Amino acid sequence: MLREKREIKEKTRWNIWGIGIYTGYKKPVIIRGGYHMKQFILVMDQGTTGSRGVVYDNKGRTIAYDYEEYEQFYPNSGWWEQDGKTIWDVTLRMAQSAIKKAGLTGEDIAAIGITNQRETTTVWDKKTGEPIAKTIVWGCRRTADICADLIEKGCNDMVNKKTGLVIDPTYSGSKIRWILDNVEGAQEKAEKGELLFGSIDCWLLYNLTKGKVHATDYSNAARSMLMNAHELKWDEELLQMLNIPSAILPEIKSSVGVFGYTDPEYFGVPIPITGIAGDQSAALFGQACFEEGSAKKTYGTSAVPLMYTGDNAPETEKGLLTVAWGKDGKVKYSMGASILIAGQVVQWLRDKMNIVETAAETEQMAASIPDNGGLYFVPAFTGLGAPHWNTGARGMLIGITAATTKEQMARAALESMAYQTRDLLEEMERNSGIKLKELKVDGGASQNDFLMQFQADILNCRVVRPKDIETTALGACYLAGLGCGIFKSEEEIKELWEADKIFYPQMDDTTREELYQQWCKAVEKSKDWL
Repeated sequence: MLREKREIKEKTRWNIWGIGIYTGYKKPVIIRGGYHMKQFILVMDQGTTGSRGVVYDNKGRTIAYDYEEYEQFYPNSGWWEQDGKTIWDVTLRMAQSAIKKAGLTGEDIAAIGITNQRETTTVWDKKTGEPIAKTIVWGCRRTADICADLIEKGCNDMVNKKTGLVIDPTYSGSKIRWILDNVEGAQEKAEKGELLFGSIDCWLLYNLTKGKVHATDYSNAARSMLMNAHELKWDEELLQMLNIPSAILPEIKSSVGVFGYTDPEYFGVPIPITGIAGDQSAALFGQACFEEGSAKKTYGTSAVPLMYTGDNAPETEKGLLTVAWGKDGKVKYSMGASILIAGQVVQWLRDKMNIVETAAETEQMAASIPDNGGLYFVPAFTGLGAPHWNTGARGMLIGITAATTKEQMARAALESMAYQTRDLLEEMERNSGIKLKELKVDGGASQNDFLMQFQADILNCRVVRPKDIETTALGACYLAGLGCGIFKSEEEIKELWEADKIFYPQMDDTTREELYQQWCKAVEKSKDWL
């Protein structure tokens, strides 16, 4: 111990506040009062198609990461499943790998942040910790009949007023109901308190703590269709509507704070888990959207535009209200909803149509032609989400002629992401009375300059791409950092955030509106196909 203190003294540069930088490690660490202060944050970023482990330093800079995809299952039309055990195994392995790649150990990690695909639902046995069924993914439409029955019974207004959502298969509540209906003995076990439900954050937390903690945060609970967004608790009337026993539900906690500690088996030492948020809320936080009217869009398999509304919780019949995050005993609100198919439309062109070999090729193809040739692509593969909420819609390419080219198809696919974004953002503005200030973008497709420019053109506002486009993981880093004291405030986080490129609208008003009106016509024609 004496030797360690002597080495710290010799290899540390101190400032007048008693804070120094110790240079005896490969990477500098913060020293206070002569003792080693952990400065690294581990993020477990669990996405729809794969999981990422990321290690950040005390400035929110990426030190190391690893990523792995996992298998998706589509057993029936409109169904979408994953394996809960595989999700846990892959997510843990990526986290461990990221720490190793950073040249660190668990002892160097100050805290863990978790972010996750939000509505995806797992139900497991409380005693064994084993899932009783496949995990049902947020985009699965198998519960359409359950939702239609609730709507027919006149439940939608009640759900909308309590949750800010509309009744739809996307949300966890109907997925729980399906599992309890279709797994033998599940309802009885749930009523006895022998089963537990969780979105994936909850499932990871439960496994990380070896069953000691069964909890979620406000941003994830708000996507269940079971939490009252105003009273901030599980709602008895909503539970009765779906006949879901309250015993299976996790505790709801703020997004910032100590959720629990990892079992030493996983990282060598117990590490506090101090930040949790659903992926879209995490991205909003990672984009430093802390002012009314600031918005982000994450371009992933799906895409979710979110606009920060702060203390304001606007009423909307389109189901656009949700809890952004909880902090310091309060919650902040946002407006937004899922565009069901975004990046997946490019994957479809690549994997099913063989029009491109890589997603990146679409940028050059789209830019190589002056316009879309009158071609519109409505990617309603599993129906239309907000603001249309039409489960019977199906995908459509319209405007095809003998002259239609693969370049036009690629361009129409990219443009569909921008049009869907305008659909949602205009609905947010109408319902909130808050004007969109700018759109910050992140996710894989945000690297496509053609798409970003078209997005700015069709919205008629500037689009800003940050230097770190993985802002979902970054947001979880910021939340966890606030929870463990590495970051002190949102103002500090705003100063850390950096822009990479700004896209300004260049399209004239007439062209913009003509294109958008044709898109609206195409969307209407795709509805109620089934």
